[in-house]
Amino acid sequence: MSDIRDVTPKESEARVIEELKKIYDPELPVDIYNLGLIYDVKCEKDPVSKLNKCKVVMTLTAPTCSMSQIIIDMVKNIANTIEDGSVEELDVEVVYDPPWDQSKMSDEAKLTMGML
Repeated sequence: MSDIRDVTPKESEARVIEELKKIYDPELPVDIYNLGLIYDVKCEKDPVSKLNKCKVVMTLTAPTCSMSQIIIDMVKNIANTIEDGSVEELDVEVVYDPPWDQSKMSDEAKLTMGML
């Protein structure tokens, strides 16, 4: 069995993205990754623990989104859902610049929403 400290930052980024695709906007039938709410996912190896620390930069469909804190909390909890424990910590930065618009949606999301 390999050591969780051997998981590369790129592998952790892929695992975080996999988990982001399981979080759905409660008002839409599309996950937040394909909806285009995730602007960046970066992981780096902590020099002391040798585990990966990750940061997600994201936005919301609107600053006044009633479900915003629930969605943000679900993203913050991702480090706890990655079963092998290779992601030690996950920080979330919510930005509104650039603002979200429908052009940020994946083709899969547009198809689901009947926009293609």
